[in-house]
Amino acid sequence: MATKRDYYEVLGLPRHAAPEEIKKAYRQTALKFHPDRNPEADAEEKFKEASEAYQVLSDPDKRARYDRYGHQAPGGFDFTDFSFMHLDDLFSDIFGEFFGSRPRGPRRRRGSDLRYDLTLSFLEAARGTEKTVVVPRHVPCEECRGSGAKPGTSPLTCPTCRGAGQLRYQQGFFSVSRTCSHCQGKGTVIQTPCATCRGHGLKEVKRKLKVKIPAGVDNGAALRLRGEGEIGEMGGPDGDLHVVLTVKPHPIFERQGTELILDLPISFPQAALGDEVEVPTLDGPAKLKIPAGTQTGKVFRLRGKGMPELQGYGQGDLHVRVFVEVPSKLSKEQKDLLQRFAEISGEDISPQRKSFLDKVKDLLNQN
Repeated sequence: MATKRDYYEVLGLPRHAAPEEIKKAYRQTALKFHPDRNPEADAEEKFKEASEAYQVLSDPDKRARYDRYGHQAPGGFDFTDFSFMHLDDLFSDIFGEFFGSRPRGPRRRRGSDLRYDLTLSFLEAARGTEKTVVVPRHVPCEECRGSGAKPGTSPLTCPTCRGAGQLRYQQGFFSVSRTCSHCQGKGTVIQTPCATCRGHGLKEVKRKLKVKIPAGVDNGAALRLRGEGEIGEMGGPDGDLHVVLTVKPHPIFERQGTELILDLPISFPQAALGDEVEVPTLDGPAKLKIPAGTQTGKVFRLRGKGMPELQGYGQGDLHVRVFVEVPSKLSKEQKDLLQRFAEISGEDISPQRKSFLDKVKDLLNQN
């Protein structure tokens, strides 16, 4: 499989490019490689490549994920509903020049996408869950049935564009189409607006939607619900709902992709003599054998005890990093036993203090 090129490279842009620069670069690239204008064998593939790059970089959420993860962004990027229909608005003033297309009425418009920010606990992200979200969305007004006109009246044909929704201008040998500013491209104007929706033809409602969260999602991942955004205009398709996830940190587990790291305190006797301890995992307690002579910083791996892969194939590992916990308060008996242990081991527990006293003694003798 061929390696995908960097999206910024495809459009010839720096990574800090502004949205206007992205749109301009895409327009130029798409015009250059559009199959209807370029007969070269690879023109269609380059056109699709540019369209894919534009869909990601023109969307703030997708662009942020791409800037952070590149082509390996969690959940990937869905291009299944990106078609030539999306090019209508972008090239309406350009393709009309080359192909002489004439407006045949108001243009279908895809509904706007919506965003919903959803916060999950660490365990919800690890195990997967189902959440109910309440999303505000506009629907056709019931009073006027979406026309925007007062019941009993009807919208009138726009006198400026005569119902076309667009105005056509001649520039030398070329003609250019522009959206009619009088009717905003609808082809009709409302003389007596509906009192309920004030002529908009829409009203806001709040809908409850169930969102299935797959196991293994990470912070910043986005789920796409097709057709759950704003409704389309003039019969156009509805937009999508993007659910952007925020995963709360866990108090003891540190996540690195599908790997988990856990810091486990053990006592000096456990480290010196060895022991078998219980460690927490996402699936419940697990046994871990501590060999005699274990040092602080030693890492043990529990395979398959990490985060699940997002696509459901396998699971990461849990890395248990131990550190020897030194008691801060000792009884007299404990101190005596440790002192005896040091003597048996041939250790001087205060070498620095002895060295300091020896230096003082030498100085006194010199005087």
